[in-house]
Amino acid sequence: MAKSASRYVAFQGELGAFSHLAALKMLGERIKLLPCTSFRQVFEALRSGEAARAIVPIENTLHGSVLENYDHLLEYDFLIAGETSIRISHQLIAMPGVSFRHVTRAYSHPVALNQCKNFFQSHPDIKPEPYYDTAGSVKALMENQLKDAAAIASAIAADTYGGKILRRNIEDSRQNFTRFFLLTKQPLRPRSTSGAPKTSLVFGAPNTPGVLYRAMGCFALEELNLTKIESRPFRGKPWEYLFYVDFLGSIHERNVKRALANLRECTQFVKLLGSYRPTP
Repeated sequence: MAKSASRYVAFQGELGAFSHLAALKMLGERIKLLPCTSFRQVFEALRSGEAARAIVPIENTLHGSVLENYDHLLEYDFLIAGETSIRISHQLIAMPGVSFRHVTRAYSHPVALNQCKNFFQSHPDIKPEPYYDTAGSVKALMENQLKDAAAIASAIAADTYGGKILRRNIEDSRQNFTRFFLLTKQPLRPRSTSGAPKTSLVFGAPNTPGVLYRAMGCFALEELNLTKIESRPFRGKPWEYLFYVDFLGSIHERNVKRALANLRECTQFVKLLGSYRPTP
């Protein structure tokens, strides 16, 4: 492992992706970025030491949870050291010199294309073309010198690859935000001191009457505010489920310690995923 690896941050996508923006927001400008082609590659880079930190999306306000990353959080022994949210604003980007009337197709990630349906309905002569990454579509556009095509990505992607923004903010909804986790092997000193601390965990429960009610009661009795609960199939145990929970509070607080102790008594297992402060 190179000596400078401690400054590398792994993320899925190319430079200019929204995960790139999340990394800058949480960690500042002096980081070194390690683009990865898949979410698993991001987790593997952190496990191998190729990167010291990782940024992964976990939830979008329009499309829901990124289920693959919930599964990876259970599989890998990493800590959630922070979180932030990024407003997803899509730009139509082309090569310099290409005008809007010349564009017959637009490349981007399928989720991004789906978030711009109104744009494509208003411009039926432009065909949406799926690509593996938003920023990657801009990179490919510029490398291949496509003069009849555009890409849909962030403004920073246009700056990164020298593209020209033809239309700004073409997403259907302005209330489009993605929540990102910062992952580490070791606890980090929080950069943000504002905002209430949050804790994330996952627990397994048998398929028996009242078990989820009792588990949720552990938080209610200690007056802990749940901000998210997500269920996932428990692999190897048909019709049993894992429950991922986020709540306001720190593991250092007494009521949180009592809630976790009670939760362990009524569930099969509890895995703490992290206790952190969000970056506003």
